[in-house]
Amino acid sequence: MKLIDSFSIDHRYIIPGIFVSRLDNVGDSIITTYDIRLKRPNVEPAIDTLAMHSLEHIIATYLRNNDDWKDDIIYWGPMGCLTGFYLILKGNRCPKDLYDLILNAFLEVNKYNEVPGATDKNCGNYLLHNLAMAKYYANEFANYLKNNKDNPLIFEYPKTKRLVTNDGNNFYDS
Repeated sequence: MKLIDSFSIDHRYIIPGIFVSRLDNVGDSIITTYDIRLKRPNVEPAIDTLAMHSLEHIIATYLRNNDDWKDDIIYWGPMGCLTGFYLILKGNRCPKDLYDLILNAFLEVNKYNEVPGATDKNCGNYLLHNLAMAKYYANEFANYLKNNKDNPLIFEYPKTKRLVTNDGNNFYDS
């Protein structure tokens, strides 16, 4: 079975940032999946599960109510590895074009005194939230984005790909 594209990126070299993960043609439209990476995979600890859930609720609420973007938002949700989120949008924009939207979404987290939709009526696991930790991670990522705004590496997946020998083994240069 073919390895999917997001697994072919060498995760040892991914840093936090905003990246294009994949492009899909759907009829006459393009749908773009963005990797919003908050943590270095396998280097930094993953995001706390409760905080991740709270960030999902708050930022999804922000994105779907943002007058400039709401018509293009298809999905906002966590990565299974808990190092970031996927944002799926109509159209194809370069990651730099999302900088202000993503920065403002994470800054917005500080304005909340409760997690939207965190009730047994609105959420499948309403007790799985931690707003204080969500604010911590949101501030951490917002500061990172501010400090790296002019760093082109936060907008491009690493160029290094795994070298594979003819017999299918990974090649590691010493």
